[in-house]
Amino acid sequence: MPLLPYADSSPPSSSPSLSSAPRYMSYFAQKRRFLLTACLSLSAIVLVALSFTTLANQEGSLVVPINSHPEPSSDNSTSSANPVANDAESLEDGEYEYAPYEYSPFVRGPPTQSFRDNLRNDTKYITSWISAGWTNDIMTYTNLVYLATLTDRVPVVGMFTPSHIGGDVPPILFGDVFDVPRFIEESGIPLVEWYEVKDPESGVIDELGCWNVWEAVQYNEHSPRGSVVPSWLKLDISYTKAPNWVKLIPDYPHDMCSSFWSLARLSFPEERAKNIGNPLPSPLNNATLDPDEHMLCFDYLYYACAQQSTDLDHDYSPTWRYVMRYFRWTQRIETIAAHYVRQVFGLPEDAEVPPYIAIHVRHGDFQNWCWAAEKPEDCFAPLPVIARRVREVQEELRQRKGIDIPMTRVIVTSDEKDPAWWEEVAALGWHTVDHDAARTAEVFGRWYPVILDAAIQSGALGFVGTDRSTYSIVSRRRVETWNDGATRTVLWGYKGADDH
Repeated sequence: MPLLPYADSSPPSSSPSLSSAPRYMSYFAQKRRFLLTACLSLSAIVLVALSFTTLANQEGSLVVPINSHPEPSSDNSTSSANPVANDAESLEDGEYEYAPYEYSPFVRGPPTQSFRDNLRNDTKYITSWISAGWTNDIMTYTNLVYLATLTDRVPVVGMFTPSHIGGDVPPILFGDVFDVPRFIEESGIPLVEWYEVKDPESGVIDELGCWNVWEAVQYNEHSPRGSVVPSWLKLDISYTKAPNWVKLIPDYPHDMCSSFWSLARLSFPEERAKNIGNPLPSPLNNATLDPDEHMLCFDYLYYACAQQSTDLDHDYSPTWRYVMRYFRWTQRIETIAAHYVRQVFGLPEDAEVPPYIAIHVRHGDFQNWCWAAEKPEDCFAPLPVIARRVREVQEELRQRKGIDIPMTRVIVTSDEKDPAWWEEVAALGWHTVDHDAARTAEVFGRWYPVILDAAIQSGALGFVGTDRSTYSIVSRRRVETWNDGATRTVLWGYKGADDH
């Protein structure tokens, strides 16, 4: 069975006109301009949370109302299955304590109307855009940051776009999901977000020359990869097609990878000079600009790789070892996720989070890749096969750590819609978070079901995932690295695919 291209089924996002951008600007103006904003946000969440007062246990699935402060226990103790930074901000009286806001040391000062006015003369930068589902977008930003380390540049990271949760949902800032100060401290890599460089409410349209990698690595679309991010940032891009030698496997249509070092070559003067001179006009101002030297820019880096398209799946992966492993959740997300886990297992709010096993079962759009199965029902592994993998994880944890996790300490996340399948899950004694019943999207926002599921998975001591799902791959790597956990991957595609 051929490998999915990391299951990137999302079509390229077309770039909207700049006139659509202002509806997002007020959102960013309210977000993290001062870190106190997060404190006020949490206080509002607490007030909403207090309105929920009942628990319900239905068919092994515990509905999780947000009926108390999403606070850690008084001693901030956690098990190894739910690591939380000891030095992270603690909750007191429903509020976080924050240091006074200061602008990033990697720019000249507070956000400016034009991004160029905020770039340091002694620093070079690199940026790129996202154009897929959320996990794939995390991988894209990971690739951007890794490429920054190869080119001695500061990565400028944008927001996450709501490609999988509805276009009417506002984007969410990278730093509202991942702890940026912690990343910088633990990885030793500088990082700045676009909202720190350019004022989100700016009306200035900045022209920028960028490299078009997408057209050099695939043969179906004869244009740069589309993304809404430049429009939200009010950037007018003039693209130059990258040379064909950036493609990892020349003339091979089934792999769209470029190599990191081929891309890095374009960031240095000698190779840049050999490949510039034929830029496309920008869509708004008709500007023709060679790729910028101060703010190096690529259209799409999801398919950048070190050695093969499945780098992240392997222990050698440099993007995991040097970058993504340091993308830790914000303290707020860790706190909410721990609250959900306690409620799922019926534990008091001041209890330690016990060791547990998480399962991610992806079906949904993977049905389009079931061509090797004789019958549709043969494509995906049945629950007894998944349970076998869970037992393997249980046994490894017993042997390696002396920890016995019962079947009643298993949390399942899945896009499966069949009620009979979920009844079978409940019959195994496994639990799930019912985000509809918990009103997760209503209380926290529509981004949070997918974010909290990933955070819950990453807090597990054992994990069972779905082969070729990037969501599973990243959760598996987190459990292995963050928790020294035991993991397994369930194969699928035809009857008996996971037999072993």
